[in-house]
Amino acid sequence: MRRQVRGGAPVTAGAPSAQLSRRLGRADLRAVPEARRELRELLRHWGRQGRSDVAELLTTELVTNALVHTDREAVLTATVSPRGLRVEVRDFTGRRPRPRVPSADDGTHGRGLLLVQALADAWGVRAHGVGKAVWFELAADPA
Repeated sequence: MRRQVRGGAPVTAGAPSAQLSRRLGRADLRAVPEARRELRELLRHWGRQGRSDVAELLTTELVTNALVHTDREAVLTATVSPRGLRVEVRDFTGRRPRPRVPSADDGTHGRGLLLVQALADAWGVRAHGVGKAVWFELAADPA
């Protein structure tokens, strides 16, 4: 697992962005709590506690989806800027995820993208090379 964190100072207007970049090993679900912890550290100076909690939840969902629903590694990138937070999880499978209404038989499965859709200010999926990136954004000051 490779991790890169840049920045660390408070993110204020005119300040440069801070970034977390982490390679997630194939089917390595231990990476989920580790990624959440690293994101928490990145967001420590963001100063938006409620938004940081949402960011951790949504990042957990995207990382888990990438590791459970693909048979490849993935890359997590989180960038904090004065405008807000953007989290992107790239994987190397072209199959696009779709939010779906879970059935009672699904237990707790099938709700990840519904959470992203409901809680993020913006989200989407974009194709890249041999796979896709699923991303979400949280504004620094939600309207």
